[in-house]
Amino acid sequence: MADPRGFMTTPRRVAERRPVEERVKDWKEVYPGGPGRALLPIITEQAGRCMDCGIPFCHQGCPLGNLIPEWNDLVWREDWDDAIDRLHATNNFPEFTGRLCPAPCETSCVVGINRDPVTIKNVEVAIIDRAWEDDNVKPEPPEWLSGKTVAVVGSGPAGLAAAQQLTRAGHTVAVYERDDKPGGLLRYGIPEFKMEKVQVDRRIQQMQREGTVFRTGVQVGDKLTGTQLRDRYDAVVLAIGATVRRDLTIPGRDLAGIHQAMEYLPQANRVAVGEEVPNQIVATGKDVVIIGGGDTGADCLGTAIRQGARSVTSLEIMPRPAAERPENQPWPTYPMIYRVASAHEEGGERLYAVSTKEFLGEDGQVSGLRISDVEMRDGRFEEVPGTERVLPAQLVLFAMGFTGPQREGLVEQLGLELDERGNIVRDASYMSSVEGVFVAGDCGRGQSLIVWAIAEGRSAAFGVDAYLTGSSTLPRPIKPTDRPMTV
Repeated sequence: MADPRGFMTTPRRVAERRPVEERVKDWKEVYPGGPGRALLPIITEQAGRCMDCGIPFCHQGCPLGNLIPEWNDLVWREDWDDAIDRLHATNNFPEFTGRLCPAPCETSCVVGINRDPVTIKNVEVAIIDRAWEDDNVKPEPPEWLSGKTVAVVGSGPAGLAAAQQLTRAGHTVAVYERDDKPGGLLRYGIPEFKMEKVQVDRRIQQMQREGTVFRTGVQVGDKLTGTQLRDRYDAVVLAIGATVRRDLTIPGRDLAGIHQAMEYLPQANRVAVGEEVPNQIVATGKDVVIIGGGDTGADCLGTAIRQGARSVTSLEIMPRPAAERPENQPWPTYPMIYRVASAHEEGGERLYAVSTKEFLGEDGQVSGLRISDVEMRDGRFEEVPGTERVLPAQLVLFAMGFTGPQREGLVEQLGLELDERGNIVRDASYMSSVEGVFVAGDCGRGQSLIVWAIAEGRSAAFGVDAYLTGSSTLPRPIKPTDRPMTV
């Protein structure tokens, strides 16, 4: 245990962000020097708040099974070398989760029953950022090669985790990515102000030094078919994500200026790192409306503000959540409460319990939205009479989530079985209905968190390794049927 009285004597503190007026002028991370460095002056005392519980529920909150009390104790003792070893024992990419995960481990922290929980996420990212600074993250190439080959399709967190585990197990792994650089949504969906892409680049470099091969600019299912890929490799891992976007088919949907968030954000991310994007979708000088109030909506908000939007309004059909944990969402479940992301601090307006009825336009260009308040009645949203109004908008962004993997091309070519939600069916070993084809991440689970994607990649790697060699010593943190602790 760290400080035996730390949870009683030390108040919770988190890393402080840069002033709003400063950070909205650039694309750097919102924390000075990154979140890990921003917390360093108080990191040991914050790690000392961990109680080292007899039953650490933070393990249940985290699908990776992170050894949180252990590395909290090591940080409190300032044993940074052992801390990163314990962290890497369960998590391939803590710099990703430490920046992007909503930290279900913290909402299941035992201290959080009647006090503020431990700053687990901040301690995690401080450990890995310190390890990178100290050159303490080394390639781990395998001691021997199995002679087996594996193709991983998709280089998001699930694909990267599966590929790294399988490479280290001695298999020859090639990762196929349709974009020009690997990383998936980590690279092109996450804005720089949340995670600078150096974090992705140096992990890719580490994996390359371990022996993983990356083949970018390859759309598997096009010139290289799924059947050809299956014939070339001893096993295939599909980590293609859930890329079918929800849409809003109401009058005026065909007007110009209405886009999906994943059309808008990748362009902004490319420009932020110095690339040229012809005909870029920009928010400069426009009234922007974002439909969807989740993380992707917040990413659009922060991006639009940095581009110089005149106004930004975020719409959410659900009512505003409570500020405190509701009684029907008891500890240690992940509560649906009102949260303020860094982008929300920077500006914009958030409207709850509203529904968009129609897009209005002038000369083929969107000019506004007709909206109204709604309330839930008998399980359905119904309009509140007399609340109809018009919001001005010259740019509308859909951030309403995803419904499953793309079926055309690869999925159809392999003849993969889908479940009732449109996700790819897999068995207990993560194998699909086609022998030798495994499935990891959102394409099998449905849209989920980065921490679940990494856990799935690690677990699928166990299944692949056992399939190729007859047994495996790789970790298997979750089963395909496991679900978050929610109500």
